[in-house]
Amino acid sequence: MDDVIYRASDLALGYGSHVVLRGVNLEIRSGQFWSFLGPNGSGKTTLLRGLLGELKARAGTLQTPTLGGVAPIGFVPQRCEINPTLPITLGEFVGLGLVGTRLSGAERREHLTWVLEALWLPNLARQSYWTLSGGQRQRALIARALVRRPRVLVMDEPTSNLDLIAENVVLKALTDFRTQRQAACLLVTHDLGLTERYATHVGLVAEGGVLAGTRADVLTPANLEHLYERAPRGPREAASDEPPPDARERA
Repeated sequence: MDDVIYRASDLALGYGSHVVLRGVNLEIRSGQFWSFLGPNGSGKTTLLRGLLGELKARAGTLQTPTLGGVAPIGFVPQRCEINPTLPITLGEFVGLGLVGTRLSGAERREHLTWVLEALWLPNLARQSYWTLSGGQRQRALIARALVRRPRVLVMDEPTSNLDLIAENVVLKALTDFRTQRQAACLLVTHDLGLTERYATHVGLVAEGGVLAGTRADVLTPANLEHLYERAPRGPREAASDEPPPDARERA
C-alpha cells in the first residue's frame, strides 16, 4: 500500500472568491506526526477543512486518503456540541466513533476497551457524560475519534483544555497509536513545546502559504522569528481565518 496519505501540489483553498491559502505543497505519509503552527487568522482552519474534504481545491491538486471508498479519517474538533438533554454515558459517547464501521460486537468491545485504557478513562465508562470535567470530556472527544483506529487522525487544538498530566496521557496514546499502527497524526496547535517534543514534521501557516517539511528543517529560529514577527496584533489576533458566513461556499 502506498504510504502517501495526502499530497498537495500548488494547492489553493478558500471560500467563494476569497482565497485564503495558495501555493501549498506538502506530502504526508503513514507514521508521521504533523504539527501546524501559525497566528490566528493565518489559514490553519482552512487547511484543516481542505484535508477533511470540506473544501474543494481552488487551484492545484490534493490527494486525500480512501480505503474501500471510505475516507479513513478520525477528527477531533475544538469543541463538541451535543443535545444537553440526551442521557449518555462516557462509554456510549466514545462508542459513537464506531458508527458506520463493519466490526463485530466482540471487535467493537475490544476497540472500546483499548481506547478507554489508553486515555485513562475505563473507570468512567458508565458515568454520565454530563457529570464529567472539561478535561475528561476532551479526552472522551479524542477517544471517540481514535476508537475506530483511523489511518489518519486530524485534530484541532486537542490539548487546549487539558492539564499537564492529561496532556501527557493523550500525547503518549497518540504516539503509541502512530508508531504501532503506522497512522498519521495531524494537529493544529499554538503549543511550540508540544511541537518540539512530538512532531516529526511541521507546517508553518502564514502570509497565505504553508512552509512544510521535517521538524529539523522547518522549526528553525529564523523561520519562527519570521512567523511570529508578522503575527497580527490587536483585535485581529482573535479572528478566524474563515470569512463571514455569507462569503463561504460549501464543498
